[in-house]
Amino acid sequence: MSSGVSDLEAGSARSVSADRPTGTAKETSGSLSAARRRRRGYLLFAAFAFPNLALIAVFAYWPIIQNVYLSFTTWDFISPAAEWSGLLNYQALFSSSTFPAVLFRTLVWVVVVVVVTLVLGLALAMLFSQRIRGTNAVQTLAFAPHVLSGAAIATIWLFIFDPNHGLSRLVFEAFGSSSPNWITEDSWALWALIIVSIWKGLGFVAIVYLVGIQQIPSEVLEAARIDGAGRWTQFRRMILPLLSPTTFFLVITQTISAFQAFDVIAMMTGGGPARSTTTLSWFIYDEAFNRSNVGGSSAASMIMFVVLMAITVLQFRFVERRVHY
Repeated sequence: MSSGVSDLEAGSARSVSADRPTGTAKETSGSLSAARRRRRGYLLFAAFAFPNLALIAVFAYWPIIQNVYLSFTTWDFISPAAEWSGLLNYQALFSSSTFPAVLFRTLVWVVVVVVVTLVLGLALAMLFSQRIRGTNAVQTLAFAPHVLSGAAIATIWLFIFDPNHGLSRLVFEAFGSSSPNWITEDSWALWALIIVSIWKGLGFVAIVYLVGIQQIPSEVLEAARIDGAGRWTQFRRMILPLLSPTTFFLVITQTISAFQAFDVIAMMTGGGPARSTTTLSWFIYDEAFNRSNVGGSSAASMIMFVVLMAITVLQFRFVERRVHY
């Protein structure tokens, strides 16, 4: 009897020992297949990501690095090589009487364009949200300038600003006055371009705000209405705070767009008259391609890059505190 039990115990031990390698082999094969899947996933990610990263490196980061180098050199597009000049370009910019005026003019341009575009865009969006008959057609007309080319916009507004035959002449004559020379007078040229920039960006801002308004839950406004809140109270206490993420997005994008405005200036005034419409973006182009001062142009573009980075960081650090997600 005892020998039979010992035989059974020996058989079960052999069976257990025989099963162990099989389980270990299965676990090993499973871990190998998981490792292969991870390796395949990494290769697939690299195959899709590497071309995009290469394009970004070649066409975004490398030009920035090259521009940093050129800002410390003197070059005129003709000499075979750029000569190292250190901080001479930056010193020349800030010691001149022209560049500080360009910075101030750019600041005026950016502040007026961004603030007026956001205020009028929000007002248009509130109007569009009322679902008045014909609103879709008006939305299309308002958004159209955003997709028009700079040449087309400049052609339209050069005709409007014509003091002899333009539409502005009719408006001023209706009030018993004569139209100013918008494009050829120093005191009017910058404001003419500001009007054009506001008109160009107004439709885009209005549509983005409209999307934000449509995302506000109707139950929230209905509850405020039941509590006795009027339209102005609803707008100030409910709609504006709930639109803060949209406003934050538009402030950043419109600020960058205003700093980089170029096509309208190039087509309508060319930075004139007497450099009265020369903003920082046009100054960078003018120094490089009209005055062959590549080093000075690169230094100005680096200043523009630093200013934009500082504004963006300040917006994210301080303005975002008032954003309610």
